[in-house]
Amino acid sequence: MDPLPWDQVMKVLRHKYLINFYQAIETTSRVYVILELAQGGDILEWIQRYGACSEPLAGKWFSQLTLGVAYLHSKGIVHRDLKLENLLLDKRENVKISDFGFSKMVSTNTQGQKKPSQHLMNCFSHLSQTYCGSFAYACPEILLGLPYNPFLSDTWSMGVILYTLVAAHLPFDDTNLKKLLRETQKEVSFPANRPVSQECKNLIHMMLRQAVKRATILDILKDPWVIKFQPERPYQEIQILEVLCPPQSSTATTSHPPEFYQQGKKK
Repeated sequence: MDPLPWDQVMKVLRHKYLINFYQAIETTSRVYVILELAQGGDILEWIQRYGACSEPLAGKWFSQLTLGVAYLHSKGIVHRDLKLENLLLDKRENVKISDFGFSKMVSTNTQGQKKPSQHLMNCFSHLSQTYCGSFAYACPEILLGLPYNPFLSDTWSMGVILYTLVAAHLPFDDTNLKKLLRETQKEVSFPANRPVSQECKNLIHMMLRQAVKRATILDILKDPWVIKFQPERPYQEIQILEVLCPPQSSTATTSHPPEFYQQGKKK
């Protein structure tokens, strides 16, 4: 089954931290998409204007992003272009995830599967081969041109986002692709002049590591730093994700340097 086009994906989404889709009007030459207005602009503009976020503000925005992504992943939907420009702010400065142009509802061959949970479990083991998004937020698998798990691609992008919220600059230099790839294979370092709690650093390390050890959205939901800032516990999403997300290795809860790409490349 082919993935649903982005506008079909958006029609089935309703969540407080996702931009609302109202209508698409197609003419012979153009498509007009009517979306919810986000009066606060995007978070990249905010950082460019004000610099690094305080940790409480970073926690607020990141926990809202986490709840929105958990909602998507619990429905078998991946965003695949998470970045600061696509995190809008409403008039109360709450996050609204936007731009679903690369999103898709992951579909697999469900023949013989009677339970929806079985289908979703297959979704979570699905590998994507569409290389999309922005280099600075792309996981190493995409940069290497390998088939990749799009759910773990989203959580890598979330790591880049959180780092940038607290550091006011991207963790990796994306001006040169070879340099970018080298940098993504090392443990990220933090600027000495910006105080960042060890809990926050640990979470970033969990997301910015090789795919086999990378945090899933469920790991992020259960992280102590995120829980401190969560406005509510998404019990329904957690219940679904506990069935879907494969257990990570014990190293996923530590901040040891990632040993990227020890596993062999897929042909």
